[in-house]
Amino acid sequence: MAGFLYRLGALGARARYRILIGWAVIIGAVVMLAILFPGTFESSSSVPGSPAQTAYTKMERHFAGPESQSARVVLRSPDGARLTDPALGRTLERVLADTGKVPGVTAVSDPADAGMISPDGRTAVADVTFGVAAGTDVAPATLAAVKAAGAPLRAAGARVVYAGDAFQEGGPPVHPGEVIGLLVALAVLIITFGSLMAAGLPLLTALIGVAGTTAAMIGLSAVFGITDNAPTLALMLGLAVGIDYALFIVSRHRGNLAAGMPVAESVARATATAGSAVVFAGATVVIALAGLSVAGVPTLSSMGFASAAAVAAAVLMSLGLLPALMAIAGRRLAPKPGSRAARRLTETARPSLGVRWIGGVARRPVRTLVAGTLLLLAMAAPVTQLTLALTDEGSDPKTAASRQAYDMVAEAFGPGANGPLVVLVEGSGKAQVERTAATVRDRLRDMPGIASVTPVDVAGSGSAARIGIVPAHGPTSGETRKLVTDLRAALAPVSSATGQYVAVTGLTAVSIDVSAKLSGAIVPFAVVVVGLSLLLLMVAFRSIAIPVKATAGFLLSVGASLGATVAVFQWGWLSGLLGVPALGPVGSFMPIIVMAVLFGLAMDYEVFLVSAVQEDYGRHRDAHRALITGARHSARVVTAAALIMIAVFVGFVMSHDPDIMPIAFALAVGILVDAFLVRMTLVPAALALLGDRAWWLPRRLARFLPKVDLEGSGAIAADDRADDRADDRERSAEPVPVHG
Repeated sequence: MAGFLYRLGALGARARYRILIGWAVIIGAVVMLAILFPGTFESSSSVPGSPAQTAYTKMERHFAGPESQSARVVLRSPDGARLTDPALGRTLERVLADTGKVPGVTAVSDPADAGMISPDGRTAVADVTFGVAAGTDVAPATLAAVKAAGAPLRAAGARVVYAGDAFQEGGPPVHPGEVIGLLVALAVLIITFGSLMAAGLPLLTALIGVAGTTAAMIGLSAVFGITDNAPTLALMLGLAVGIDYALFIVSRHRGNLAAGMPVAESVARATATAGSAVVFAGATVVIALAGLSVAGVPTLSSMGFASAAAVAAAVLMSLGLLPALMAIAGRRLAPKPGSRAARRLTETARPSLGVRWIGGVARRPVRTLVAGTLLLLAMAAPVTQLTLALTDEGSDPKTAASRQAYDMVAEAFGPGANGPLVVLVEGSGKAQVERTAATVRDRLRDMPGIASVTPVDVAGSGSAARIGIVPAHGPTSGETRKLVTDLRAALAPVSSATGQYVAVTGLTAVSIDVSAKLSGAIVPFAVVVVGLSLLLLMVAFRSIAIPVKATAGFLLSVGASLGATVAVFQWGWLSGLLGVPALGPVGSFMPIIVMAVLFGLAMDYEVFLVSAVQEDYGRHRDAHRALITGARHSARVVTAAALIMIAVFVGFVMSHDPDIMPIAFALAVGILVDAFLVRMTLVPAALALLGDRAWWLPRRLARFLPKVDLEGSGAIAADDRADDRADDRERSAEPVPVHG
């Protein structure tokens, strides 16, 4: 691998302008294809084959209707009045009639006929259907006219809120918080390198990588189903790892230049050494993210593959484009002689804070291990209270119309009105279906947790019937999840006795099944991740102790990040400061995504930190010296990389997206804990305590494990020795002058 990367880096330095033009053509072509043939991202979350999804598909077939774009209008009377009052009632009728006359509107439901006027008469809900297909944007003029039709009610003091798919508010492509995160990352790079040009290269390659990945996803969404959250997650991870991977290579390149190495040779060696670690780290992250597909949830698979593609693009940019850019920059990337940056790279500066910290940890390893482990366990304690559910409009910011409509409906009709359930009965004859449906309705009458039950609705074919259920609690509550379980248990005997198909469905039941599927996948995925961690690190470092302590540190980091997420998003700690839209269950996708990403990033830091220690230990066989020397070579870069990732993730926390916000927060906390408390504190303490035993490997196992040179230093050293021997042979072959 190192030899191939060396040749790749040398090619980048030699043909730098042609490579730059080639990448410009490739990225430009991808962007152009995305503009010419754009697709659309999907917003559904389902598990094919789950009980609720199977029943929902059957119900759509029996009760098929025009799949048109729709909206929901929630109306509330002013204080002291009711929508059923004669004067206000006439105004409501006129508003609904005027709404139905708007060009592009095909139907407007009557709240009275649909039973959507609240018991106190103050709130009503009307559904508006448009003449465009579901998922298609409605003309802005049509939406404006629908809103204008509600002016008489607003003039009478009523509140009118427009929500639903047609009025869904799209956020800006880039939030201010994300820009702030990038600016903080740039500041960290400038402080690390002491050079604006050196700081700009990692940011530039990362931005090019995510731009290409985003354009590719837009184009591929026309062919493949890509969830609407996948681009945001891919953007977040692509930026974070893209900056970090380029940072490692540029840092190694500047060290070579500071030592007086020619530019072309420095580019090739930096690509071979730091690039080898980047390939290993990137492959680990890609494998972990692609492994999300084992959960069997298409939405999660889409997010995993999209993020894996973004990480792969970051690796390609770091190895394919960055060498050409470094060669074009030439010696301008070299630190000025005598500068602080030059002294750090040539090891003539005083030890950095990171080196002094690790030295202090090495002097008190037992105390450090005990205190650090107890702190992480305390942070992880809240994870026992973690509850999961798919997000809905109740998780949106309070300023969003969707959230306002959600809260108004819950207040007027009860929390369960936002998440109704449906019981589907399917049979061969109308009479039999009606009898079974009547039996089902009788069973539902006295079940706890149900607020109301609708009359039986028989399909036109007579082969199916459905019964609506309004739960007594909200769609994401534990009580509603229990109700779905109880309903299935209570209705199973009815299905067996009648021979009819009886199932609980509805979007709420589908979401509950998805959440259960994701929750059930966490432990198997964790077992796979832990096993993969042990295997990869055992191969990488040829040690038993290092993989075990690294995996234990990863589990502590995951526990601490999830515990902090529970404290903020469920308990409300610091929720006001962070702008958390709503407290309650955390998104079901969060734990498994955080576990996959943190696994990859934790392995990154383990590789970059411990490989430097391993290299020095292999030369001098002095465990303490290797620990301090390794810290001198890697602590500053690992610190900068962690701070950059934290800045990027915090930027996405500030976007207040209910799906992305807890993931970004958990990753920011996880990186903070893993980089500084685990890799920079507990890992050095464990290495200091173990000494030479940290590198022990049974001889039988050593014969089977392949030898991996993580940073390619062995291959480079071998090439140097071969070149030296060739030079010696050339000198010995030269004729010796004879002076007579």
